[in-house]
Amino acid sequence: MDKLRRWLKNIYTPAQYQTLFLSISVFFTSLLLLAMISIVLLIFARGGGYFWPETIYKGVFTSTEGRSQIAYAQSQSRFEQGDEEVRWLLYSHRRNPYGTQALVEDRRIAELTAAPKVARISLTDGRVVLGKPIGIVTPEKANVNVARLTALQQQAAGVQASIQQIKDDHLAGIHKALSELDRRKVSAKAPARLRLINEFNKWQERLETFEQLRDKYVLAVTLADGYGFNIPLNDIDAVIYPGQLNYWQKLGVALSEVWAFLSEAPKQANTAGGVFPALFGTVLMVFIMTLIVTPFGVLAAVYLNEYAPNNGFTTAIRISVSNMAGVPSIVYGVFGLGFFIYGVGGSIDEIFFADTLPAPTMGTPGVFWASLTMAILTLPVVIVATEEGLRNVPQGLKAGSYALGATKAETVMYTILPIASPGIMTGVILAIARAAGEVAPLMLVGAVKFAPNLPFDGEFPFLHLDRQFMHLGVLIYDGAFHSQTDAKGASMMFAACLLLLLVVFVLNILAVLLRARLRKRFQKG
Repeated sequence: MDKLRRWLKNIYTPAQYQTLFLSISVFFTSLLLLAMISIVLLIFARGGGYFWPETIYKGVFTSTEGRSQIAYAQSQSRFEQGDEEVRWLLYSHRRNPYGTQALVEDRRIAELTAAPKVARISLTDGRVVLGKPIGIVTPEKANVNVARLTALQQQAAGVQASIQQIKDDHLAGIHKALSELDRRKVSAKAPARLRLINEFNKWQERLETFEQLRDKYVLAVTLADGYGFNIPLNDIDAVIYPGQLNYWQKLGVALSEVWAFLSEAPKQANTAGGVFPALFGTVLMVFIMTLIVTPFGVLAAVYLNEYAPNNGFTTAIRISVSNMAGVPSIVYGVFGLGFFIYGVGGSIDEIFFADTLPAPTMGTPGVFWASLTMAILTLPVVIVATEEGLRNVPQGLKAGSYALGATKAETVMYTILPIASPGIMTGVILAIARAAGEVAPLMLVGAVKFAPNLPFDGEFPFLHLDRQFMHLGVLIYDGAFHSQTDAKGASMMFAACLLLLLVVFVLNILAVLLRARLRKRFQKG
C-alpha cells in the first residue's frame, strides 16, 4: 500500500493526487447509491405490480404438459431465460378453473389477444377465476343480468348471515349443553338429552334449508374453450374487468387492493390476500419491546456515564456492550428459547399453572418472550446512543447546575437528560427499526408463518401475551421459499418487502425529525 501511495505521488502532483482520491471515492459512492436505488426500484416495481389490474388475454399456447391450450390468461411478468423470452401466465381452463400458473416461452404462444369482456373473479379464499360472466342464477330466476351482481350478492350475504346466526345463537349453545351432559355421564335416553337432540335436529334442518337457498345464488361464467362453470355468489370477493378500465379506474382498483392488502389476512398459504396479522404482530411486538428496552438502556447508560468510576471494570462493561451489538441475532433467539421460554416460562407454569401441565401456558413461544428477546438484542443500541448523547452535554451546564446547589440526581434529571434526549430518542428509534427487520431470533421465540388468532381480542384479559403471532419479516422469509413457483405469491412478497422498507424508512425519518426538533428546542433554551 505504501509503495502504491509513493508511486502515485511520484506520478501526480499533490493537487492531482487529491483529485484522484476524491474521484475514486465519488465513483464507489455513486456505485453504492446506484445499487441501492436499483434494489428499491426493483422492489417497488414488483411490489406495485401485485396491486395493478393486468389486462386479460385470450391465449392459444402449448402448456407445460405439451397440450394445446385455449385459455383466458394474465401475463404477470416477462423476462429472459437464456436467449428466450419467457412469461409467467395465470390462466383458467377446464381442468382447473381456479387458475394455473406456468412459465411459458414465447415460441409456445400461438396467439395472445386482449379480451375486454372477460373478468378477473377474485374469491374470498384467495383463488382466482378468469372467465366471461354470462348471467346470474337465483332461486326465483334462471338468468339474471350480471349488472345486478352487487344487489344479489347482498341477498346471498343475508342468507349467509341467517346461517351464521343459527350456528352462533342456537347450535353452539346446544353443543355446549350436550357436552356438559356427556361430562356428567347422563343417560342417552334422559329427557334433557332427548329434548336437546330434538332441538338440535330442528335447527339443523333450518340450517340445511338456508344452505340450500344460499347455494342457489350462483354466477355463471364460461371459460375460453366454452366450458360452463358456476361460482356461488357468497364465495365471490370482487369482479373486475381490467380490459374495460382506463388508467384512473385502474389506479382506483389498485388503491382498493392496497387497502385490502393492509387490512386482510393472508390466504392460500401466504401467496394471496393481505398482511394485517403480520403488520399488527410486528407493531405489537415492537411496542412491547420499546417499553422494556428504553428504561433499562437509558438507566444503564446514565450509570456508566455519570456514576460508574472510570476504571478497568467499567471499560470492560463498555467493551462487552459494544460486542453484544455484533453477536449474530440467532444467538439471541437460542438464548431466549432456552432461558426465557424453557427456564422462566417453565418455572412460572410449575408455580402458577400446575393444574394445566403438561400443556404449557407460559413455557411456550409467544409475543411476550419475543419482545423480551428483542429487547436484549437491541439493548446495546440504546446504551451506546444514550451514552453518546450524555457525552455531548456541555460540562459548563453541569457545573452551573452544581453551582446552584443541585444534587447529582437533580442535575441528571433536570439538566443532563433533557439535553441528551435527542441522542436517547435516536437510539430508541434505531432499536425499533432493527427489531422491525429482524427475523432469525423471532422464529425461535414466537413468530409463526400463520396465526389464526391475533394476540389482542375481546376475550378477557384482551391482550394475550402467551399467544404466537405473525411478523412481516417471517412472512417474507416463508413466502420467499414458497413463492418460487408462483409469480403472484412472489409479487406479494415484494409488496410485503416494500411495506417493511416503508415502516423502517418512516421510523428513521421520525428519528431524524425528532432529534432535530429536540436539539433546536434545547439550543434555544
